[in-house]
Amino acid sequence: MLTIYLKEINSFLNSLIAYVVIGVFLTGIGLLTWVFPETSVLEYGYASLETLFGLGPYVFMFLIPAITMKSFAEEKRTGTIELLFTRPFSEWQIIGGKYLAGFTLVVFSLIPTLIYFWSISQLGNPKGNLDVPGIIGSYIGLMLLGGVFTAIGILSSSLTSNQIVSFILAVFLSFIFYSGFESMAAIDVWGSMSLLLQKIGMIYHYNSLSKGLLDSRDVIYFLSMIFFMLLLTNLILSSRKW
Repeated sequence: MLTIYLKEINSFLNSLIAYVVIGVFLTGIGLLTWVFPETSVLEYGYASLETLFGLGPYVFMFLIPAITMKSFAEEKRTGTIELLFTRPFSEWQIIGGKYLAGFTLVVFSLIPTLIYFWSISQLGNPKGNLDVPGIIGSYIGLMLLGGVFTAIGILSSSLTSNQIVSFILAVFLSFIFYSGFESMAAIDVWGSMSLLLQKIGMIYHYNSLSKGLLDSRDVIYFLSMIFFMLLLTNLILSSRKW
């Protein structure tokens, strides 16, 4: 797995994908947090990272599929996937290596946002007047959310040899699992099933973590989603003879 992981990381760095993704994420969140009047913390007048944690998932929804879209799609297009599966790696090692490489970029894109945390804490009255447990929970939730989006991207890439199709499919599935079920639950036709639909969606568990309450059920939900998406990826790859 380590060999695959390092190969994928080097691939990201050599193709500038890592720099572009991290740069776009930080620039976009920075503009939303400090510049655009509708979302600027300076205009809002309240020391909060709500912009990062409220809009970050939607930024991730597009950037993470851009990272993962070539994971298997490019291997299929160039024919190197046949060579990859003839090497002494199990399918889980290949999938795990590619997944961890993508997730590493997600984590590294979040680390610089700690500067925003420090800056906003200095703007508080008094300084440091922030909901620290809520922020820690939100960071954990955002990382877990990024982990699920990465797994969805890997799954989408295993379904096609076209990177654009992989990207679109990953964005669509990420949106459905993040806020699609929440929107469906809001339709007044489900009755007692509405809460179940909400719990299927990721935004319910993400909002729960954002309150600073690290409920094991929310963490297990995200980890289960990651495992389920990677399991589907393994089944898809196992069903094809290279």
